[in-house]
Amino acid sequence: MKKLDLHGVRHYDVDRIVENFVLLNEPPLTIITGHSDRMKQIVVNTLMIHEINFEVWGSGQYRIL
Repeated sequence: MKKLDLHGVRHYDVDRIVENFVLLNEPPLTIITGHSDRMKQIVVNTLMIHEINFEVWGSGQYRIL
């Protein structure tokens, strides 16, 4: 399973990076955000815009189904 770890990524880059990751790779995928509420919101918004099915997996992780 491919993983995208967003630790150290600036918030203004997150939507583009997440979009490329989910559109260019086959599920299942994991996105690791860490504890930043802002980072989590950006990831969720990006996934919802593209109608990507996901679930929260622990604290700060999202699984793309």
